[in-house]
Amino acid sequence: MAKIISIEQSFGLTAMAEQSYDDLLKRAREGLPTNVTTHERFRIPDVNVFIEGKTTVLRNFEDVCHGINREPQQVLAYLLRELGTAGTIDGRRAVFKGRVSPSKIEDRIRGYVETYVLCSECKRPDTRIVKAERITILECDACGAHRPVEVRKGSGPIQEKALEEGKVYEVMIMDIGRRGDGIAKIDKYTIFVPGTAKGNIVKIHIEKISGNIAFARIARE
Repeated sequence: MAKIISIEQSFGLTAMAEQSYDDLLKRAREGLPTNVTTHERFRIPDVNVFIEGKTTVLRNFEDVCHGINREPQQVLAYLLRELGTAGTIDGRRAVFKGRVSPSKIEDRIRGYVETYVLCSECKRPDTRIVKAERITILECDACGAHRPVEVRKGSGPIQEKALEEGKVYEVMIMDIGRRGDGIAKIDKYTIFVPGTAKGNIVKIHIEKISGNIAFARIARE
């Protein structure tokens, strides 16, 4: 015999179903990642650049890296390769050898964002860089897309320089050590150069290398 449901019971079941659906929808929304529910327009921070002698300083380099959610060392390596110059991180700043126009730096940062940050499918910046064997992959947390990173034509991997004793290199003195010697950097090497001041660009003769530490003197012209 079929069970008869009253009108009141029917309304009650419908209300329960609607309440259950609303609860489930609310829970689903609360469980979504912030980067999926938020649709704020992505904007690259404006660069703050000034020329200091024979060097160019990007004052807000750390802020730019934070804004695009990428590691400063990775961004710097890309910029040095694209700008064709030497440079280093100095606190919150990036310092480049030579005079580089702000528009050129801004253009290279946009290139980095297009290559290493924005998803090719949804165009959002909610991405991560991962390594799969020797391939660099960009994975998107917003839409789930992933693609191999295609470096712009003309760019190539940075080759680490092998510092050699007896050779001459041009460097920028980035700091002063406790004993008053100037400190320069070439890739992984920290180089101590007596008789130099911070900000100097000098040619140095490498006298001795010990691990990642090198000792040099100003090269004679």
